[in-house]
Amino acid sequence: QVQLVESGGGLVQAGGSLRLSCVASGRTRTYYTMGWFRQAPGKEREFVAVINWSGEMQDYADSVKGRFTISRDIVKNTVYLQMNSLKPEDTAIYSCAAPRGGGMPRRVYEYDFWGQGTQVTVSS
Repeated sequence: QVQLVESGGGLVQAGGSLRLSCVASGRTRTYYTMGWFRQAPGKEREFVAVINWSGEMQDYADSVKGRFTISRDIVKNTVYLQMNSLKPEDTAIYSCAAPRGGGMPRRVYEYDFWGQGTQVTVSS
């Protein structure tokens, strides 16, 4: 099993920035693809960003492209999500996740391990 723990959420004004962290522990492998998802109240969980095991490849949802950056520190088993120019519609619980397989998946069902999530609230 792999345990994922997110941190870094909080309350920020529109236009501000936050950096989320996700630390992996347990039976971790350095070559896990890692993804970020978010779920707003009353909405389904949606894909935000994904990064491959080496950090060389990233993919983003159109809604965050150009504002969010996903990165990772393999030595620390940590994935980050730098969020800039935040908007009220970015308000959600953000969760990191890891699939058993590789690739750059975007769908919720393709991920096997999930963190508990961290709340991000953007005020207007």
